[in-house]
Parts: sequence; C-alpha cells; structure tokens
Amino acid sequence: MKLEHIAEPRLQFANGDHVCPRRGIAAFGAFDRSMGTRRSDVILGGVGSATCNEALSRWVTKCSAEIPGDPDANQPNLRIGFPGVNLGHGFDAVLKFSADLARTIKKSEIDEIVAIADRWDRVTKAIDLYYEHIKFLAQNRPVDVIVCVIPDALFKAVATNTRGAGEETLDASVEVTSELNFRRALKARAMHLGKPLQLMRAGSLESNKRGQQDDATKAWNFCTAVYYKAGPRVPWKLEADEHRPTSCAVGIAFYRSRDRQVLNTSLAQIFDELGNGLILRGTPIDMSRDDRVPHLTANQAYDLLTAALNEYRVALRAYPARIVVHKSSNFSPDEIDGLTRAARDLRIDTVDLVTVMDSKLRLFRDGLYPPYRGTRVEIDESRHILYTRGSVWYYQTYTGLYIPQPLELRIVRSEESPSFIAKEILGLTKMNWNNTQFDGKYPVTLGCARKVGEIMKYLEDGDTPQIRYGFYM
Repeated sequence: MKLEHIAEPRLQFANGDHVCPRRGIAAFGAFDRSMGTRRSDVILGGVGSATCNEALSRWVTKCSAEIPGDPDANQPNLRIGFPGVNLGHGFDAVLKFSADLARTIKKSEIDEIVAIADRWDRVTKAIDLYYEHIKFLAQNRPVDVIVCVIPDALFKAVATNTRGAGEETLDASVEVTSELNFRRALKARAMHLGKPLQLMRAGSLESNKRGQQDDATKAWNFCTAVYYKAGPRVPWKLEADEHRPTSCAVGIAFYRSRDRQVLNTSLAQIFDELGNGLILRGTPIDMSRDDRVPHLTANQAYDLLTAALNEYRVALRAYPARIVVHKSSNFSPDEIDGLTRAARDLRIDTVDLVTVMDSKLRLFRDGLYPPYRGTRVEIDESRHILYTRGSVWYYQTYTGLYIPQPLELRIVRSEESPSFIAKEILGLTKMNWNNTQFDGKYPVTLGCARKVGEIMKYLEDGDTPQIRYGFYM
C-alpha cells in the first residue's frame, strides 16, 4: 500500500494563478478578462413580489462595492472579503438591474397560491405564475440571467427538500421522488427561452441573517454564479501544462423518468479545457434483471461519446488529443468497446476510463482532524483511494460537518499514471461555479450529474435540452 499527498491544483486567472478562486479573482482578475469578445455588462432580470424586487435591487447595489469578510484569526483564508463587481479589477464587470428589468408578482396572487390545499396544484400554479413573467423578460428585455426571488411564505408552500440530511453521495443513477419539485420543474419549463435562471429565497437577501453565510461569502457565490451563467464566461480555469496535449473530461451518468415508466436515460457531460460544460441527453436504456446498475450498449456508448466530442469540436474547432471518461459505476465490456471505437474513429490518440465512486474505506490520522484533502492511497495497481474532502492546509481546518468519505478510483484503462489521474480529478472538483469554496467532493464531470438529471426529468421527449451547464446550476 502506497500513500502520497497531491498538492492542491492551481487555478489560472487573467494575470496570475492561485489555489483559491476568491483570492485569485480578487488579486488577478477573472480569467476571461483578456478575451476580446467578452462583454463587461451582466444584465439581470428579476421576478418576485415588490418587496422581493426591492431587496434584490439593494443586494445588487451592495455587490457592486467591497464587502468586508468575516475572518477568523485561526482560519484567515476561509472567509475573505468580497472586492465588489465593478470595472478595473476582480470580475471587471458591472451588474445591472433596474425597475424596467423587474416583473412584480402581486401579494394577492401569492396568497391565492398558498391557500390551495392540494400540493401538486399549488406548485403547478406557482410555476405557471413565475413562467409567465420569465417569458416576458426573456422575450422583451435584454437580460442575461433572470433572478427569481421566492417570498418566504410561498417558499414554505411549494419547496420540498427531497434529499435527506447527511453527506452528499454519488449514485450510479439519479433517483428522486415523483413529487413535483418547484425549482427543477421551473428551470425545465423555462429552458427553451434561452435565459438561465437563478432562484433565491427572499430571506437569503437579508444582510448577515442568523444561521446564514456572511454577506461576503454570499456575494462571492451569487456573483460568480450569475457571472458564469451570463456566459459564455470563464471565471477561472485549471492551470494548463503546455507540454501536454489537449484533453477533455467526459462524465457519463443516468437518470430515470419521474413516473418510472421509462428506464434510465443516458447523460453525457463534457468539459473542455476552459471548464465550459456541454450537456447531452442520450437514449433510454434497458437494464438486466440480474444487474440493476444501468449500462449502455456498445452502439449507445459509441453514439453518445461521438455526439459529445462533435460538440467539443464545434466549440474548439478541433478534437482533443486525449479524453478521460468518468463513470460512477463499473464499465461493462460493451461500454468499453463502444467508447474506444468512437475515440478511434475520431482519431483521438488516448482514451482513459475511470470509475469514480464513494469508498467504504476510511483513513485516520493523529489529532482531531481527518486526512488532508489530496491524500491518495494505492490499494493495488487499478484501485486507489482519494480524499477530495478533508482537512485543507490552505484553510487550516476541515470545513465539513461529517466524517469525510473518500472516493474510490478504479482505473479501467489509462496511459497516464494513477497520480496524474487522481490530480486531474482533484482539479475537476474545483470547477463548480455555484460555490467558490474550493474543497468540493466530486469532479464536475459527475458532481453536476444529479443537478442535470433532476431537471432533465421534467423535459418532454420532444423538448430540446440546452447544452450549457449554466442552465442546470
């Protein structure tokens, strides 16, 4: 058994690099500041009650100026100040929101929905109400992102957390209840309009509210998310090795229809070297009675990867020299055959196949804190344990609430070393623009699968899904 610690992958920004997205943007600027086609305006639309829209306006104004952090003497890097969204530094952008970009929902309309006894009808009416205003803004105002603020009374009436408390887990197939979910169904309903949504609870716009994140942390996460969604924008990218050939990462996942009448449908998520996510829906698949884990046929694997790589080629005007495919369950012989044939036919030199799953093993170290993020243990040549959550040297603490569960990496085939594969996965955990705290658990290739699958469930067969990841965040 071999053990090593992988150094925290560095991120590239406009004028420098750093391990932390917040420090990097504040000191060196968002990566895409140097792109000639980039627009500096981020125009927000707003949908909510009059009180909600006023609160959103105040919040956007607050985010345009510096917000002091809430530093701890023992963890000075965990909660740093927010530099403000304005020209000349940081994001080098301007958030724009005004009365003519807002649509007001009447209090009487909210009261009427809250009073509906049947939950399905209640959620359906709320979706219809918000969709009407989203559609107007998307079709009649030059907005980049539409922020939907949910009044607390309505939130309590329509929101349901279908996931129990506890540590995040990685499933072979996205399974959620058939219950109508307001957030997911609204995003699916409005997807064809071509404007990403940002949903917020009204209470989260209150300043330094007890039980919430401090204002600086909220500003970091909100502004980074809408900046990315307003895309194509690149807040940061993984530091590139100029001596290595171009590479892209692909995640393959599955989701089941809400009524469970349709078996699992395949889903491909491909991320280029800038971290831009492209989402593709595959075809329904059958499952063997003897194996309840979904698998692709050889032809389905071939078609799915070919379609994903063709989207990559359209975006970057060339195929990558290498691809790495991540899957949260073991690769079947048919899947291996289909994926390798697709890569060979597209003249891609290198194909690496890696299963990424939650591990049942745990490591312990002296003291009160768990192993360091980046700890890799080699069980044998093809099986490895990787801690992506754990004590973080940069933060000088462990930020989680539970004993962290490491990942198990099963390297099916690879031209790269296990250390390189693990470092690559560690780096991909930092490519989540919904959260600027960089110690995420899963690589974005698989970590976004649940979000995408949960929204895809609400699309009809004839609907065309958006391919940009920003529509599913």
